[in-house]
Amino acid sequence: MRVRTAVPDDAAEVVALRAVVHPYLVRGVESTRHLIAHPPPGEDWAGWVAEADGRVVGWASAYRNNQTSEPGFGEISLLHVHPEHRGRGGGTALFAAALAHLRAIGARRVRTSARPEALPFARRHGFTPSRETRYSALDLRPAPPLPQPPSGVRLLSAAEVGPRRLHRLDAEASRDVPGDAPVDAMSYDSWQYEVWQNPGLDREASVVAEVGGTLVALSLVKRDGDRMWSEFTGTLPTHRGQGLAALVKRVALHRAASRGVHTAYTSNDETNAPMLAVNARLGYRPVASQWSCLRTLP
Repeated sequence: MRVRTAVPDDAAEVVALRAVVHPYLVRGVESTRHLIAHPPPGEDWAGWVAEADGRVVGWASAYRNNQTSEPGFGEISLLHVHPEHRGRGGGTALFAAALAHLRAIGARRVRTSARPEALPFARRHGFTPSRETRYSALDLRPAPPLPQPPSGVRLLSAAEVGPRRLHRLDAEASRDVPGDAPVDAMSYDSWQYEVWQNPGLDREASVVAEVGGTLVALSLVKRDGDRMWSEFTGTLPTHRGQGLAALVKRVALHRAASRGVHTAYTSNDETNAPMLAVNARLGYRPVASQWSCLRTLP
């Protein structure tokens, strides 16, 4: 098994591998190719693949999280190895490459994620489990009925709103999302890369609620063919408790289904009771869980 730096032409095999290991995650070939070819600005992003017999059987990426005010917060994202090729050192080699990169860019605290059965591997590499994330799926056949917005609430697509206003709403609504580090430093350039310019963003299916000329809630849709990912659903703190998150998410699901999406996926921190309740009412069912794991680098 050989570990090397990822190149754009690896994208199709990386996506095929992800479909085996994490079938509930949605990032298509075009989005993955774009990520490898044009990494996010300011993150010092790097990716690696593990090869066996000329095939990609492992993947990992590492970068500086620049959406938090915590200095030196690094991420090892989605390290995974094909089940038929585990136990041959590929995962360890990918971990070593990612940690070496994070040390080189000055990371002080590192977060990665692991499925429950992979927690022993994470512990062996110095990581401590922190928070549990639930992954859920929803069959959109038939499409959920289209709700009527309450009086005074106007529903718009992301395409109608445009990136500047949408970024301000997303950044403000994300500040208190449960997690290991606050999401309180979401720059426009970073958001534009991650969201607005992402090849998977469906701007027509992504929905925003406006009240009195102010954008107050949003539900973003990223898709790959007939599968979609709810990138983020949130409401300004001043407008919570009014059912707006459930409204924009239901409308986004309806629009995505009308545009050919068959299955919707999402994830939530297990402590995020309000969004878990929204998803339960929409009919989502749990399909997997992962734990965030933390390590401090010397």
